[in-house]
Amino acid sequence: MRILLVEDDKNVARFVNKGLKENLFLVDLAKDGEEGFELIIQEKYDLIILDILLPKMDGWQVLQKIKEKGIETPVIILTARDSTPDVVKGLNLGADDYLIKPFSFSELLARMRAILRRGKIQRPTELKVANLVLNQMTREVYRDTVRIDLTSKEYALLEYFIQNTGLILTRTMLLEAVWDYNFDPMTNVIDVHINHLRNKIDRDFTPKLLHTIKGVGYVLKAKD
Repeated sequence: MRILLVEDDKNVARFVNKGLKENLFLVDLAKDGEEGFELIIQEKYDLIILDILLPKMDGWQVLQKIKEKGIETPVIILTARDSTPDVVKGLNLGADDYLIKPFSFSELLARMRAILRRGKIQRPTELKVANLVLNQMTREVYRDTVRIDLTSKEYALLEYFIQNTGLILTRTMLLEAVWDYNFDPMTNVIDVHINHLRNKIDRDFTPKLLHTIKGVGYVLKAKD
């Protein structure tokens, strides 16, 4: 699932980003309210984690604009503002939950999962490209009737590819989506995992789905 974290505190952002990725969420990070709102209207997220004390546009304004646009993505406010009026204001503006800093990551994760469970009936659990099927509920992957065992990183990589079927994904995009932002961009970790993933999902099957675009990146699609 894809999460947007709107947080200007570098330490909090790094902590939450790392924890979410370790739990196999795809994470986009915005450092101010304007950037966060632009991502919200451009991309599709399963959940938004939103600070209130943000530069350029505060969290209250972001919430109001989300509701004005009719965007129904659930929002968890994560903020140091701990007064009852602030909590009431956030919930009245349409936030689904309100968590006060300092916080336990395990509590944030539990609240996220509770909110995401509420929306599961309307969310597709299977992602498909040709005869490749990824089940997000069971985390199982099949080509035709053959089950394919993947490591956690290979699964996260494949999920990101299949959610962006037909789009060329650069190495930087893959590093940011599946690995930590601080990863050395010159590392060959992407190439190693792509090769392992390709061997598992493509070597013994047709059509071939995972393709290298020389000098650019990779794309998942059935060839035309």
